[in-house]
Amino acid sequence: MLSYLARRFLGLLLTLLAVSFVIFLVLKVLPGDPAQVILGINAKPAELERLRAELGLNKPVHLQYGSWLFGFFRGNMGQSFFYEKGVGELIRSRLAVTLPLTLFATLLSTSVAIPLGTFAATKKGKLGDYGVIALSQIGISIPAFWLGMLGLLFFSVQFNLLPSGGFPGWGTNPLGSIRSLVLPAATLAVIQSAALTRLTRSSTLDVLSRDYVSTARGKGLREARVIYKHVLGNSLISVLTLIGLQIGQLLAGAVVIEMVFHLPGLGRLLVLAVQQRDLQLVQGIVTVLVGAIIVINFLVDMTYSWLDPRIRLS
Repeated sequence: MLSYLARRFLGLLLTLLAVSFVIFLVLKVLPGDPAQVILGINAKPAELERLRAELGLNKPVHLQYGSWLFGFFRGNMGQSFFYEKGVGELIRSRLAVTLPLTLFATLLSTSVAIPLGTFAATKKGKLGDYGVIALSQIGISIPAFWLGMLGLLFFSVQFNLLPSGGFPGWGTNPLGSIRSLVLPAATLAVIQSAALTRLTRSSTLDVLSRDYVSTARGKGLREARVIYKHVLGNSLISVLTLIGLQIGQLLAGAVVIEMVFHLPGLGRLLVLAVQQRDLQLVQGIVTVLVGAIIVINFLVDMTYSWLDPRIRLS
């Protein structure tokens, strides 16, 4: 088991290093001069050269990457050109919004999708199965921004039950911060749970057709015990893959919902950094997001080996 963990962890580190190097090179070959962006088009050549020296932009590429990588692992990802703050500080402040939103949405979608998908599989070909399939198809088809606007009109404007947007901050108003995340998290959960329900149903149907399930039923076990002891654990292996992908997608791609609900999240910060050509900030955010996705996939792999010990030997 330890050797399996060591191999997976080494692969995680190598992947993170390779991805960070690719991100660094891609941003370096993009047209434009960060010093020119900061000082403006009327800046004098001497001023531009001085700023490039201060930012380390006149060093060889491999030295720039080595310096940035050393600082990254120490928690120092450089200075944002536009915000004039540390990149790490900006990312941490925005993760305080995006991370709870992601976890809240994942918890909601998982708690709804797995029971619904399992129920539909056990009622295959019946009214309950068709109803779940129809609901999941509707959920997949609805655009996130449209569903978010409907939620605002219904819960905020019409009945004034939840805030219409903004984020007061955990230190200022913890309860208000939780309330401000309820509606965007529920919106994301509806979209995510639709696909998760379909996959749970198909995975459960596949496990229900296995011989050991027929054997368990032949022993006279109750159907509920067969489902929760012999079926659910085995059907969750493929479902976990989608959950991991959805968490990564929410961390990086919740920008539409963040825009609709005016949340100061990480996705919104990334869009603004790209628009302002704040390359240091873009590099830090993308690397953190990719690193988070790699770590999530690593944790999913570890969960695989816990659910099915045979995977450790492969």
